[in-house]
Amino acid sequence: MAPTPPDLSPYDAVLLGSFGGPETEDEVMPFLRRVTAGRDIPDARLAAVGEHYYARGGRSPINDLNRDLLARLRDELAWRGLDVPVLWGNRNSEPFFADAVHEALDRGATRVVTVLTSAYSCYSSCRQYREDLAAAVEAVGPAADGLQVDKVRPYVHHPSLGRAWLDNLLESLRGLPEPGRARLLFVTHSVPTAMDDTSGPGDGDGNLYVDQHLRLAHRLTDEVNAVLGTAIEGELVFCSRSGPPSQPWLEPDVNDRIEELAAVSSDPVVCAPIGFVSDHMEVVHDLDTEAAETAERVGVPFVRVPTPHASEAFVKGLVDLLLERAAEARGEVVVADTWLPGDVRPSVCAPGCCPNLRAAKPALCGSD
Repeated sequence: MAPTPPDLSPYDAVLLGSFGGPETEDEVMPFLRRVTAGRDIPDARLAAVGEHYYARGGRSPINDLNRDLLARLRDELAWRGLDVPVLWGNRNSEPFFADAVHEALDRGATRVVTVLTSAYSCYSSCRQYREDLAAAVEAVGPAADGLQVDKVRPYVHHPSLGRAWLDNLLESLRGLPEPGRARLLFVTHSVPTAMDDTSGPGDGDGNLYVDQHLRLAHRLTDEVNAVLGTAIEGELVFCSRSGPPSQPWLEPDVNDRIEELAAVSSDPVVCAPIGFVSDHMEVVHDLDTEAAETAERVGVPFVRVPTPHASEAFVKGLVDLLLERAAEARGEVVVADTWLPGDVRPSVCAPGCCPNLRAAKPALCGSD
């Protein structure tokens, strides 16, 4: 019997949804104001953060990486015989989600499936995207009344992401004279502890954001040790804290932890930014610049593991997720492919999942 051909119906467009970033110096401050809207952060503080961008000509790497990912997704879909437009929309810079909604309507689309450049569950990495999608559809107005927008599930569990990280980790560790002496730091974006406490399903225990990272970190550590015959220990650390000192955020900071490790030995520190699928500003500044400078100052070798963005396996996995979501939308029974133990989050978010702690807002792709 011939294999069943891939099928994206009922979807007639794919949307790549991302955070966005400035591409010129003039765009930096408007971008930062959009990112922090409603948080009463003074321009003086934003200007300090803006220096990270000005040092790179006002250009974040993320949009160029998204253009590359768009091309890779289109090539993979075409290779599988799927003729569907792949659109792109950002939360905080052009092209905005509303631009993508207009483009979908111009192409005659009625049902769109979204894949985010964010793999985890918490307000800022899932629900905030859903809120911004809802706001974009609302902003377009009556013309978008017949447009349905769905999304794939949070995909931290998917084998393609895990194996892409494993390949990159192994390559980085094998480049060391003695891989078994490495101290492995899995890095992700810090968030307020209240956001982590409420991450996950509305009727769950919370702390899903940290739990998902820990599950991936543990699996990767076990796999690395099995392949290399080592006994490396890995731990989760955080970067990019941006809240006031009075507000508790997830710790320890990657720089603080590097200093603590250096006080024990001069063995190399290997940082794997598992919270990111590509080299966001948080990676190229917070790790490649700040953490690398910290390591140099305290006298320990520093290695930053590449993100999975350019991995062929990762892109194939994103298309697998799109096909999985399409099968769900057709009412088929789908067994989610997973690389990690524990709970796999659904593509349709539960009521109260990862709530907005500042204000209740409408959100798409959920049951509330």
